[in-house]
Amino acid sequence: MMKNSYLAFIFLCIHTSLFAQYPGGGSRGTQSMNVGHFYGKVVDETSGKPIEAASIQLLQNKMDTATKKRRDVVVAVLLTDKKGDFSIDKLPVISVYQLVITAIGFKTYNEKAAFNLKMNGSDMSQMLNAVDKDLGNIKMERNAEQLQAVVIAANKSLMQMNIDRKVVNVDKSLTSVGGTAVDVMKNVPSVNVDIDGNVTLRNVTPQIFIDGRPTTLTLDQIPADDIATVEIITNPSAKFDASGGGAGILNIVLKKNRKTGYNGHIRASLDIRGTPGIGGYVNVKQANKNGF
Repeated sequence: MMKNSYLAFIFLCIHTSLFAQYPGGGSRGTQSMNVGHFYGKVVDETSGKPIEAASIQLLQNKMDTATKKRRDVVVAVLLTDKKGDFSIDKLPVISVYQLVITAIGFKTYNEKAAFNLKMNGSDMSQMLNAVDKDLGNIKMERNAEQLQAVVIAANKSLMQMNIDRKVVNVDKSLTSVGGTAVDVMKNVPSVNVDIDGNVTLRNVTPQIFIDGRPTTLTLDQIPADDIATVEIITNPSAKFDASGGGAGILNIVLKKNRKTGYNGHIRASLDIRGTPGIGGYVNVKQANKNGF
């Protein structure tokens, strides 16, 4: 009862002040009556569930005394609660506002809001409802933007340090195209190759392994295109035949995606006495077996 009497007195003041309006609309008396109250609920348009922590901004268009131009001024900023509710009070009743609501994953809501007072003096409850305005359920539309496909590509590092060996990845090296294992070894750290193609590790000739097993092939008989990695084992464990002594082992790991079939390598030579020489090898690939 007291609230109704207080509001009735306010409306009486508002009604009286309207007779002394300034040119262009508005009145000094009505602008000072900060009794307006906006409240509402922000929900998901699709599911109807409340949206928590949605940002509420209420803007009012005012005259800037410095520039003498009208501009939008933020008069209230708040977040919705767990139920999506918000409430803004102590607002001037004779003014037009802009309600801006933003939330992550939703499109921005931007609409005008006003109290729409009617000074007919006939219906007090209608005037009370105008000051205490329920904006209802404000539905936010989801912002369904499809991102472009993201492709993540990663390359192996040139060298990997394991517990018992250094692993050098040479499958992407330019020297692996059209050359032999000798060309590959020239770019392997800790390995020395002389002008005759002889390979040494710590100044001693190492033992050559292929896929973890000893081989009688020389390095110039192994195509560089077939090599995936070179493992430098300076201190061989008991599972290896460490006949290479203190020099260790060079384990050549071949690529596993080679096609089934035959491939080979032929070489020819001519010594200073004019004696020709020829040699070569044939590699047979069947299922998971590979043989020279």
